Amino acid sequence: MKIAIIGTGYVGLPSGIGFASLGHNVVCIDKDENKIKNLQEGRLTLYEDGLQDLFLKVLQNGRLKLTTSTQAVKDADIVILAVGTPPHPETGEADLRYIYAAAEELAPHLTGYTVIADKSTVPVGTGDMVEKIIAKNNKNADFDVVSLPEFLREGFALHDFFHPDRVVVGANKPRACEVIKNLYASFEDKINMIFVSRPSAETIKYASNAFLAMKIHYINEMADFCEKSGANINEVALGMGLDSRIGNKFLNAGPGYGGSCFPKDTLAMSLMAEKYGVEMSLINRTIAGNKERKIKMAERILSSVQNIKNPKIGVLGLAFKNGTDDVRESPAIEIISQMLKFNKNINITAFDYQANENAKKILDNQINYASSPENVFDNADVVAVLTEWKEFKTLDFEKLSAKMHTKRIVDLRNILDEDKLKNLGFEYSKIGSFQK
Repeated sequence: MKIAIIGTGYVGLPSGIGFASLGHNVVCIDKDENKIKNLQEGRLTLYEDGLQDLFLKVLQNGRLKLTTSTQAVKDADIVILAVGTPPHPETGEADLRYIYAAAEELAPHLTGYTVIADKSTVPVGTGDMVEKIIAKNNKNADFDVVSLPEFLREGFALHDFFHPDRVVVGANKPRACEVIKNLYASFEDKINMIFVSRPSAETIKYASNAFLAMKIHYINEMADFCEKSGANINEVALGMGLDSRIGNKFLNAGPGYGGSCFPKDTLAMSLMAEKYGVEMSLINRTIAGNKERKIKMAERILSSVQNIKNPKIGVLGLAFKNGTDDVRESPAIEIISQMLKFNKNINITAFDYQANENAKKILDNQINYASSPENVFDNADVVAVLTEWKEFKTLDFEKLSAKMHTKRIVDLRNILDEDKLKNLGFEYSKIGSFQK
């Protein structure tokens, strides 16, 4: 099949590389000339584990092309919209200007029957609007619009592309359904593909992300309870997760959720519900609680150095999660910002394996950026773990303890070996454990 993908972000680019590796002819389109130039020259513009090698392979064999021109949708069997839908700066609703602009720009170039598949996360009714825009700008176009929500986890995008839990297709016409079946023919009999109405497909992504966000908020509230009651959240989560009705995913207590999806999608779902006169009390409490969580975590770190004048704080992790360079709505960034707001006299040095440069675009020179995790420990009064990179577990803490001014660690991801650190003389605190 000939596939055109508009948008080369964390959804569009991995999807394009994935489809090209399956033998499809893919063209990825993006208005950012510098980004396209870098990609054409073999330089990835985002980090995803394992993506680089596959990217170079499909680029070299000609299955993947990259351009800034929407004319490249000509003769495509399917055009996938994978542009951003960030919160509108004034209303907080999903900002659909990029979706609508893409629809308007691609419309004149459609030839033959084409399926327009919306992979961006969009409110109910967006497909209807895209349909109207295309029809208005090309009265002779032969096309159908489907909702094809994405479920790629950042950091695991390639794995999720090749091993999807499900493929959800919101389509009104059988003809369009056949095109999507052909698109995923390589996965035949290996995946659950469901065909639903377009409004249902547009809702499924929001409902899924909101539910997972609530699960994170719930386990964080349980962690707060454990800290007061003497229970241990890791043990509680283990016992809960063994119940097949609950499952063990998203039961890791921590500093709250972040990233490009959960914050904006919970807010968008809440605002959509408000529009239809439906109360979403659980989602609304989750949104508020998650904001409060970042403030509490900042206070927790600062309380560990409250008696130290001009304390030096080391931070391990800046990305919103491990496996990515994405810092959008990162708990680490928000916690650092809150600490700087609460105490102007602190000195923060941070390190991340992939996200240092992206963090600089937000925090600028308010903090120092270390070139290695070991440098974070230099003369530190406390080191806080804010992103769950597995590499942090294998640091030589015995050597690092000698570099610190005070041997103190606040682990907000519960990834370090508590017994080992305490045996080395560290004052160690974590999430969801009774604090004596």
